[in-house]
Amino acid sequence: MTLVTFWFIVLVVFWTGFLVLEGFDFGVGMLSGVVGRDEDGRRQVIETIGPLWDGNEVWLIVAGAGTFAAFPGWYATMFSGFYLAFLLLLVALIARGVSFEFRGRRDGPGWRRAFAVAMTGGSLLAPLLVGVALGNLLHGVPIGSDQEYAGTFTDLLGGYPLFCGLTVVLLCLSHGASFLALKTAGEVRDRAMRTGRLLAPLAAAAVVGFAVWTQATAGRWSLPLVVAVLAALAAAWQVGRGRDGVAFTTTAVTMAAVVVSIFVALYPRVMVSTLGSANDLTVTNTSSAPYTLKVMTVAAAILFPVVLIYQGWTYHVFRRRVGAAESSHRDDVRPLTGS
Repeated sequence: MTLVTFWFIVLVVFWTGFLVLEGFDFGVGMLSGVVGRDEDGRRQVIETIGPLWDGNEVWLIVAGAGTFAAFPGWYATMFSGFYLAFLLLLVALIARGVSFEFRGRRDGPGWRRAFAVAMTGGSLLAPLLVGVALGNLLHGVPIGSDQEYAGTFTDLLGGYPLFCGLTVVLLCLSHGASFLALKTAGEVRDRAMRTGRLLAPLAAAAVVGFAVWTQATAGRWSLPLVVAVLAALAAAWQVGRGRDGVAFTTTAVTMAAVVVSIFVALYPRVMVSTLGSANDLTVTNTSSAPYTLKVMTVAAAILFPVVLIYQGWTYHVFRRRVGAAESSHRDDVRPLTGS
């Protein structure tokens, strides 16, 4: 295996880790008003991800930084062509993060309502935009022979990319419902299970449609596509049925398989050009120099295990369920984060 291929795989791992971990965060944010309903319920829902959400977002930062360092040509074309979409993504993430920190700073209903809207809207818009961006990598965008994006924002709004965005949103909702069932108790858990039973079949139907459309776009089936369909069907069967660990595992595997299937269909390309296959961006014509990749590999070998150990420890420390009584005794004005 060459270093170029190795770093493509590493970036796939980063994108997959981001959507698997941040995916349930997005789902919890979107479901906070539905599953939480009253103020105590919302506080209990938000408390489940309070110590985790900011660490999960680091995976997106690392994915972007890794793309910049390992494949600067890919980074330049994607971030310039998707500039407005990524700007909206940044706004959504900021609004969502601010809502976590400031929602409990005042006790007024208008204040809390405004930040509840920011949380729900940011948690919905972010996965939608990420799904659209990933879909466009495979669907194709106008890229000239100079590796410059030659289209407009509307060129990103094709049928397949938008359906990818919808699929990711539905998967986040199902993933979030299974996480809430795993991490809460009492009435909130009951509502999360009922919501999950409604959402998981919708997510499974979207994944089946995604698999068929991806096969038609790529021209071939792949093992990750098959795994995505099977895991989605298993999630539709398990979510909301009381086997919380199994349900959460099935939604996580579904999300991972959907992301991996896009990159498997892409390789060795990293972006498809609608102006001709000769203009496709590939791992070879966008990669950094071999020396740069060697240095990055050494750094990753040292630092990446440290990050995994730290994040695993964080999940272990905050592994218990969040109950209504415990949540109601927390000081409302404290930010619900791990800091």
